[in-house]
Amino acid sequence: MIIIAGSLHVDALDRDRYLAGAVEVDRLARGTAGCLDFAQTPDQLDPTRINVYERWESDEHLRRFRESGGGPAVELPPIRSAEVQRYRISGVEQP
Repeated sequence: MIIIAGSLHVDALDRDRYLAGAVEVDRLARGTAGCLDFAQTPDQLDPTRINVYERWESDEHLRRFRESGGGPAVELPPIRSAEVQRYRISGVEQP
């Protein structure tokens, strides 16, 4: 399993517009084979931050989605900074 997690930062006045423009990417990802979860959400404390969380069955599923183009071209506000990592999960346990 692959998890992509972290945050993006945009100007505070651009965050809602960024998230609205990214809705179709989220929808396409969730409809893609091998996507277990996909979300870009506003942070409740920082008005510039967008939290990113993706969960994929494998690198191959993630690669296929990334290479698919991600849907119609939408002009999004610029990302000022990003801190997003890929985690390779070797085991999952129930709490």
